[in-house]
Amino acid sequence: MALLTLTNAHLAYGHVPLLDGADFALEPGERVALIGRNGAGKSSLLKILAGLERPDDGVLQVQGGVRRVYVAQEPSFKAGTTVFDAVADGVAEARALRARYEAHADGEDLDALQTRLEALGGWTWEQRVEQALQRLQLDAEARVDALSGGTRKRVALAQALVAAPDVLLLDEPTNHLDIDAIEWLQDLLVGWKGALILVSHDRAFIDAVATRIVELDRGQLRSYPGDFEAFGAAKERELENEALAAARADKLLAQEEVWIRKGVEARRTRSVGRVGRLVKLREQRAQRREQLGQVRLELDAGLPPGKIVAELKEVSMRFGEKLLIDRFSATLLRGDKVGLIGPNGCGKTTLLKLILGELQPTSGRVRQGTRLQVAYFDQMRAALKLDATLADTISPGSEWVEVAGQRKHVMSYLTDFLFSPERANAPVRTLSGGERNRLLLARLFALPANVLVLDEPTNDLDIDTLDLLEDLLQGYAGTVFLVSHDRRFLDNVVTSTIAWEGDPAFGGRPGLWREYEGGYEDWKLQRERARVLAEAAAPAPAAAPKAAEPPRPAATRTKLSYKEQRELDALPARIEALEAEQATLNQRLADPALYAREPERAAELHARHAAIDEELMAALERWEALASR
Repeated sequence: MALLTLTNAHLAYGHVPLLDGADFALEPGERVALIGRNGAGKSSLLKILAGLERPDDGVLQVQGGVRRVYVAQEPSFKAGTTVFDAVADGVAEARALRARYEAHADGEDLDALQTRLEALGGWTWEQRVEQALQRLQLDAEARVDALSGGTRKRVALAQALVAAPDVLLLDEPTNHLDIDAIEWLQDLLVGWKGALILVSHDRAFIDAVATRIVELDRGQLRSYPGDFEAFGAAKERELENEALAAARADKLLAQEEVWIRKGVEARRTRSVGRVGRLVKLREQRAQRREQLGQVRLELDAGLPPGKIVAELKEVSMRFGEKLLIDRFSATLLRGDKVGLIGPNGCGKTTLLKLILGELQPTSGRVRQGTRLQVAYFDQMRAALKLDATLADTISPGSEWVEVAGQRKHVMSYLTDFLFSPERANAPVRTLSGGERNRLLLARLFALPANVLVLDEPTNDLDIDTLDLLEDLLQGYAGTVFLVSHDRRFLDNVVTSTIAWEGDPAFGGRPGLWREYEGGYEDWKLQRERARVLAEAAAPAPAAAPKAAEPPRPAATRTKLSYKEQRELDALPARIEALEAEQATLNQRLADPALYAREPERAAELHARHAAIDEELMAALERWEALASR
């Protein structure tokens, strides 16, 4: 039985409905990723499912006794609260009940209190809080006000986990987390026993965690089992079919409009039923919600710089006793796409400022190239004026912008970034987080620049815009420095990586940075290979001498038995049948009506889908083992 069931939900802010008859069901143990365009209503839907807001119409059914915990995109805490007290708020009911029980208040039903306490695990709430703090590596005595954004997000997660909810709802959980923290959170959520709904645009994170992808598109919820690649293929087919259906409807409407405008003789003999159909076609066309347009991105690469953008030789940077960069050397050339990887606070921004000449090193030498025109994403974010209009943010004091040698009206330019002309004079504070980042990209790309410095440009951007930004940066003629915790984005954009390797667990030392070819996965593979080689080269501890072992005979290929040969011959057909069954299941599970109409059947189909994955893997491994013999 579904834990949560949302039926025929409607929600609107202004004239555009965010939910338009949406249906959704969450089964026990499911991990659902909720995706969609910026401003589509994902956060609002998450709050409705958490019970924090109500839809304008529709029904949310919650299975009896199901506990839900919601973690906001930007968690807030009481001023002056310690980490221990903030996390303990997750068991506030258990704390209050135990205090009442221990106080033996007059008129209290102690038996009822004890029963509820045992159900909540209230006798051991302190131990649960301590375990959560230890698991998330948090200092119990620290003040939450003084913590970084990433650590505050950890506190909010600890508060949610200690409550042991049946349904955990997370809004952009990877924002402000570095790559190590994101991978740690992945492992934590994969092992999570309860159900999970998360809003995220981090594709690698979703692929690692989610068992199902649900897209909020024009007020409707559509379900897709599998990973992002499967979602993309299914979505493309859906949009093609939608375009064909819309074209047929428009053709029929055009034919009927021609008929109704014929001469007097035709009007005398026209059918009342046909006129009624024309009216209905007009209404359907007016109510149709078209697919949102794509962001159109262009970059002005500015003047061509010299061949060398920056050359660093034995550069070190120290602030007081803290060594951030130790004897780093690199030559960065025109057209390089460089990713910077490292935990929060390791010195990525400092290294960037050294490369661009904004800071002078403690020791070593930095030589900048000639004719550098730098556009810095982070600087603009800090200077964003919330009371300024969108048009003034893009082009202060002028109605025109110049992009790639072409002059554009600011209204037209904003339309390229999916901002309607009606919103051009709206203040920046009315925009969502993703829309603000889109506006910042519009401002950035209106500047002529041959060096782009992008500090976390992917935060809050929807997946369609991320894909387009990737394509733009890949074809950009200038140089890119990219600081990001989005692993998929790094892999798709950068040509080389500068990584912090000060972790002693990998043989690092304070301030150690190294340059690698390729993206995040390439760096991770090379780092692991270096660690294995270092361990192999380390002297082994002395041990008692052993008698020499006789050499082992070389492995020989053994002939397959008749039964094994029959099994090998049958495996291709078996694998093909499993794949065909899985494709059929994908089509059925993509129907959102299934979850509202037959939730138990949907759970059975999900279980079979997972079982087929295991059977396929076993069949493929068996085929490889038999074929190798």
